Amino acid sequence: MAESNRKEERIKGEVLFKGRMLRLERDAVRLPNGLEASREVVRHPGAVAIIALQDQHVLLVRQYRYAIAQETLEIPAGKLDANEAPKACAQRELREETGYRGTMEHISTFYTTPGFTDEVIHLFLARDLVWDPLAPDDDEFIGVEKVPWDEAVLMAQRSKFNDAKTMLGILLVNGQIG
Repeated sequence: MAESNRKEERIKGEVLFKGRMLRLERDAVRLPNGLEASREVVRHPGAVAIIALQDQHVLLVRQYRYAIAQETLEIPAGKLDANEAPKACAQRELREETGYRGTMEHISTFYTTPGFTDEVIHLFLARDLVWDPLAPDDDEFIGVEKVPWDEAVLMAQRSKFNDAKTMLGILLVNGQIG
């Protein structure tokens, strides 16, 4: 089937749920073969994630993730506020979660799970870190850990992180600086 014949056309839709950080919609769509189907989509405002390098170490955050009922070790990340530029969000999130600010370089932008959500993550590399903390969000309880860069790369290569943006971010940056 030619690429131009794969598009699904939205016929109508409804909002099933609207929350603080996401919206769940159900749309009726017309398929390329003329049949109709239903699509449920989680709408998300987007997020940033930051590989923060300091003295051959990467700053990671340890936090409890309710959705998976366990702690994770991740790169700093956070949701975009309304009308917030990704680079400004990355600076804010890095300061809130680690206490540092730095020079930001955009590395990549990618969809997290395009099968059911439009969430996009803008990945940045932060260097030249300077202590300049912001107060963390009231609902965040985060511990910061410095991991040697080479160890973090091995952890990502061996699937030792249970967070995809962390693995992908480390591997993408390693391809640029390694």
